[in-house]
Amino acid sequence: MDPLWASVAELWWIAPAAVGAGTLGFVGVRMARRDTARRLAYDAARVELAKARSAVTSSRSAVRIARAEVARVQAERAASRASARDVSTARRELQTAQRDARAASATVRARRAQLTAARAALGDRAAPPPLDALRTRHDAITARWMEYETDPARLIAFPAMSDAKVPTTSVFLEVRARASHARPKPDARVSPDEYAAYRDAVVDLERTFEAAEKEAWRQARASGAVPAEQPAWTVAAQDVLARSTDALARAAEAAAELIESRRTARDERARTEPGRADPTQTTRPPSAPPQDAPPPSGAPASDVPPPPTARPIWPVPSRTDRRPRD
Repeated sequence: MDPLWASVAELWWIAPAAVGAGTLGFVGVRMARRDTARRLAYDAARVELAKARSAVTSSRSAVRIARAEVARVQAERAASRASARDVSTARRELQTAQRDARAASATVRARRAQLTAARAALGDRAAPPPLDALRTRHDAITARWMEYETDPARLIAFPAMSDAKVPTTSVFLEVRARASHARPKPDARVSPDEYAAYRDAVVDLERTFEAAEKEAWRQARASGAVPAEQPAWTVAAQDVLARSTDALARAAEAAAELIESRRTARDERARTEPGRADPTQTTRPPSAPPQDAPPPSGAPASDVPPPPTARPIWPVPSRTDRRPRD
């Protein structure tokens, strides 16, 4: 055998091993990307929490600097080298710095809660990845807005949804453009900062769309394009009336079913016990048999009273046994 072919025969296992290693590497990369996609919201929450903590540190430093500035201006005022306006300005700056510090502390608390929620969402494998969920929310708002743009009836009834001169619609269109620009490409690698920017844009898009839609409906009601809303007490009264009618209908149906079941049971009992009288029927005294009626079956003939003798109609019967004269 040729030495070259002998060497190839001895190293035949290299090709399957290389294919297996490549497959495992591809699967590992896919799983790593999937885990990264699921951790995207968690990583973004961690980055935002770090930024919020840095903001708290900066705001506290600003508060200390503002307090020192107030003390300096007050000393200058005591030395007649500063005016009362300078003192008021320094105090206002101190108040502004303190408000900013309180806001930064509240932001840290909010970011911590967001991080906790993102950590809890990591265990839900059935939920879609955070970026896909954001895209779904974005597409839902776009579909709702397109209904006002493509439906002729809605376009006539709600012209404010397409008029950029309306303030709420103008803000919505600006946020919509920003959200479309911040939306990542389908196969692009997204960093936590890019995800956070896109998430905030989608949240603003939902908020501004609700405001624009509310304003459009208000203008449509004012112009008479759509009927005005009923008062709250009218809606509540209609709700109570509908519930009462439903309850009465159910009660009547239950009563009818009870009567029918009792009637069925009585008929069944009457078929199984023929000699038993129906307690629901009224007891009446037996009426006298008619004169010409035949004797009841099974009764002896001697017990049957004879029929009364027929008397002539004329002359008129007397009260006594005296017969009339001829």
